Amino acid sequence: RAAEAGASLVVLPEKWPYIHGPRPLEGAEPLDGPAVSASRYWARELGIAVLCGSLIEARDEGLPCNTSVLVAPGGEVVATYRKLHMFDVDVGGVSYRESAATAPGAEVVVAPVLGRRVGMSVCYDLRFPELYRALMLGGAEIVVVPAAFTEATGRDHWEPLLRARAIENQAFVLAAGQYGTHDDGTVSHGRSMIVDPWGVVMAQVPDGEGVAVADLAFDRLADIRRRLPALR
Repeated sequence: RAAEAGASLVVLPEKWPYIHGPRPLEGAEPLDGPAVSASRYWARELGIAVLCGSLIEARDEGLPCNTSVLVAPGGEVVATYRKLHMFDVDVGGVSYRESAATAPGAEVVVAPVLGRRVGMSVCYDLRFPELYRALMLGGAEIVVVPAAFTEATGRDHWEPLLRARAIENQAFVLAAGQYGTHDDGTVSHGRSMIVDPWGVVMAQVPDGEGVAVADLAFDRLADIRRRLPALR
């Protein structure tokens, strides 16, 4: 649907192949497993770049990682990012302890695709502005935020945080969020959206499943950075 609408970069949500389960390793797969393989296939077949949201990456040693993979239109993997900030919080009557089943990454990742620089982040990372400023120091023009924001936090924080990251970093923000009730009863907020460097929401998925598509005007990004040189 996104490719038919003219999209050249498609961003999938956090843990789109699998999100919850009773055992930490359930749903984990290697980087050459079905999730990344599917994303590489879609990229080749549709001629698009694909941000393979995130998956539970199985590793030979230690806990798995919450890992995001960027795929170029030819199907080649151009970047891999492992989520830095673990979601260890108590919200909506639920205790989340991501660190109990997942190891954090250690690197900030900015990668080239479609002639642009893409900064990578995942869900809870959104609350840490220092990460996004580091992405700007790496030359990012676009920031991707695959997520599964809880309904409790998402209804009040999702859009304000996305718009803040766009405004303070003068970058496009592409945020894909899971929507609906999961098998364990937790609820994800959804409302995937695309925000421009001025903080304007260009496109948004209403409650439910869907696709948000927008044209990114990089001349507008350059003009905003020139006229309001906050990054300098």
